Amino acid sequence: MNPSAHFAGRDVVRWGIIGCGDVTEVKSGPGFQAADGSMLVAVMRRNGRLAADYARRHCVPRWYDDADRLISDPQVDAVYIATPPGTHCEYALRVAAAEKPAYIEKPMARSSSECDRMVQGFAAAKLPLYVAYYRRRLPRFLDVADRIRDGSLGTITGVDYRLGMPRHRLVAGWRFDSALSGGGIFLDMGSHALDLLDFLLGPLREISGCASNLASACDVEDTVALCFRSAAGIPGCVICDFASAVAVDELCIRGTEGSATLSVFGSEPVRLQTPSGPSTLDLPNPPTVQQPLIQSVVDDLLGKGVCPSTGQSARRCSQVMDAVLSSYYGGRDDPFWTRPKTWPGRREFAAQ
Repeated sequence: MNPSAHFAGRDVVRWGIIGCGDVTEVKSGPGFQAADGSMLVAVMRRNGRLAADYARRHCVPRWYDDADRLISDPQVDAVYIATPPGTHCEYALRVAAAEKPAYIEKPMARSSSECDRMVQGFAAAKLPLYVAYYRRRLPRFLDVADRIRDGSLGTITGVDYRLGMPRHRLVAGWRFDSALSGGGIFLDMGSHALDLLDFLLGPLREISGCASNLASACDVEDTVALCFRSAAGIPGCVICDFASAVAVDELCIRGTEGSATLSVFGSEPVRLQTPSGPSTLDLPNPPTVQQPLIQSVVDDLLGKGVCPSTGQSARRCSQVMDAVLSSYYGGRDDPFWTRPKTWPGRREFAAQ
């Protein structure tokens, strides 16, 4: 597949957004207007009043309350899908059928089986598919990636990540509805950490772990623990606790010559430890945090660069999450969200 062939002779990509909700206000939407070679020309939201308000505030020329009208708009070259994961596959396949590239919010879908359908649909249409794992282009993570690859930390010998979020800080809604989210907060936030590990260390293998609902009234999991090895054999672990009283967000990468400790969701300085002593590296996130990745998508489409976050890389992240969550949901290859909520993991908790 040659993305630039779709835009041969073009110097701009005209974007439409399906689902112009909160995530598009600052994190992503302005990036489509600010990126070189990019224009945001249409937005869609089922509530037409809110779609019109978004278009007015962000100086977007057209708005829709019907996704198919935006997808079929001849002035829209590519589509950003920013709805909850439960609709990603359906909308993405409609975009592929319209012969347009797509950029999908993360997680890519509710399960890796849905990811497979999306990857296959765009491959059959000979179109590129991108996913919004934007940490792959943020300066702080690129610097750590360089230190790993140039040997500044020596041979990497281990990695661990801990994410803890107090329950009272979590906003209820679609993230706790498996039909819309595909699982709990783990899919929404844990996916960022897992994709980042894939980016820094290579594909994760030998996945083992478990998920539980230990303290939440919802049906989905609230704690997850997993172990893995990287493609190079580096051992690692990830623990996510969304029912904790303590907030924590710490990734530690250790090597024979030093270590790097940093947060995945914050922008505070990276803490480095090397033979010359401790130091910090301050590379704050840009105001529109997705803009660097959006720029790489635009460059990829126009034949000026390569985007590092594709349907294939995002599918790997969903495969890791499925491997850990499968026992909780009693399998994830089928539409598990339609089954009665007597999932094995939840049933065990309810019996306590």
